[in-house]
Amino acid sequence: MWIYLGLLAALFLGLHNLCKKHAVQGNEAFPVLLGTITSGFILLLPLYIGSIYFPEFTKGSGFYIASIPWETHGFIFIKSMIMAASWVLAYQALKHLPITIVAPIRSAGPFFTFIGAILIYKEQPTFLQWIGFFLIIFSVLLYSKVGKKEGIHFKRNKWVFAIVGATFLGASSGLYDKFLIQNLALNPQTLLFWFCFYTVLILSIIVAITWFPYAEKRKAFKFRWSIIAVGILLQAADYFYFKALQDPEALILLLSAVKRSQLIIAVIFGGILFKEKNKRKKLIPLAGIITGVFLILFSSGS
Repeated sequence: MWIYLGLLAALFLGLHNLCKKHAVQGNEAFPVLLGTITSGFILLLPLYIGSIYFPEFTKGSGFYIASIPWETHGFIFIKSMIMAASWVLAYQALKHLPITIVAPIRSAGPFFTFIGAILIYKEQPTFLQWIGFFLIIFSVLLYSKVGKKEGIHFKRNKWVFAIVGATFLGASSGLYDKFLIQNLALNPQTLLFWFCFYTVLILSIIVAITWFPYAEKRKAFKFRWSIIAVGILLQAADYFYFKALQDPEALILLLSAVKRSQLIIAVIFGGILFKEKNKRKKLIPLAGIITGVFLILFSSGS
């Protein structure tokens, strides 16, 4: 069941990436990011209020937000700092790079998760999973060749380094999620609510320093429906991902790989909607990434 929950998370992540590209076009990244997380927080706020005043109803519906000790709040705050840094880097990179370049680099996330799953959680990959792992990395390198034809030189472009940094931090957060869900026994909605709460605080400070004091930046900002959509889709994706992690048999290594199937939506539909170049050439390494993902996924029983 956790595999199917992971696929649902991938579906919502793919849609989230398309809306995110639309949201940041011509906009400052930080206020857009704050708007998306705030919309997600507002979506979850009725659950928190209901958990205080109508605990029996929210428990019965499966959306009860539990009371947690201050120590657990500290652990969630650490996750918020990691993801805030990852998103800031990713949004800035997405603003300056084609989505068909950003999405495949983000697909290298399983590289870091793979290593972490082995060293931290002692998950044992099979021979086919190793092949799939290296196939993903090789395919991402192929994308660098395509990127150069669009004037994007991977070794000299700071936005490429930004998206690589975002990918590393995102993978670290993914490994940390397993600790939060399984070791601290947090339910998905409790983790999501407090994660959004602390992330809104962090991003509010960043926006207050880098964006709000400048009138020209405020006037240039364009509110779009996609800002709200990004927040809602992200909460849906994270909810299904955390539900998958609740299963004690769930492997973070495989869940990370399953989530890469979002690339199908990001590269194919993103290339069409945003009219980006070299779509056909990007399909070759995309096929390599998808093949690597499914080798990792379906070899789990071998």
